[in-house]
Amino acid sequence: MTNEEILSIFKSTGALLEGHFKLSSGLHSAQYFQCAKVLQYPEYNEALCKIIVEKFSNHKIDVVAAPALGGIVVAQEIGRQLNARTIFAERTEGNMQFRRGFQIFEGENVLVCEDVITTGGSIVEVIELVKSMKGNVAGAASIVDRSGGKVKLDAPFQFSILTLEIENYQPENCPLCKENIPLVKPGSRVTSTEDRNVRK
Repeated sequence: MTNEEILSIFKSTGALLEGHFKLSSGLHSAQYFQCAKVLQYPEYNEALCKIIVEKFSNHKIDVVAAPALGGIVVAQEIGRQLNARTIFAERTEGNMQFRRGFQIFEGENVLVCEDVITTGGSIVEVIELVKSMKGNVAGAASIVDRSGGKVKLDAPFQFSILTLEIENYQPENCPLCKENIPLVKPGSRVTSTEDRNVRK
């Protein structure tokens, strides 16, 4: 599929949002990719993940790993197509960890996946986690890279289906804030402050 065709799918499913958004990285942006709204349709999930699978067809992949929550659906479908074990890491006490009995065995080839990359924070943590367990990071992949390819991951092969350079803003320098446009946080990650409030 071409970039135009992929963007058309995002728009038709309501997955490309326009407004004023707080990203999981903490940055603000006028655009938000809600991949879950695309991936809820099996035919789109299968078709998009097939593009990634084809890029890694010459790699031996034992495990597909992803950060929760956004990367789980992507990793599961990629794992299904590759016939590879699929696991995910969760943020606990501020750090990514494999829980639920998930583990990486020494020497296993791991493909680390994400739905959307902005700063790469979550996928970088999963890559480091795999390495700490003596797994071999075979590559890293995502549906969308909104950094325009600026985020470089510590993996021998890095691929994103859709690479766009979308401007992000630090909260203190956000022009959307200055225009008093309502701020929305549509992502799945809970910040440490929000987490503390939930526990109270």
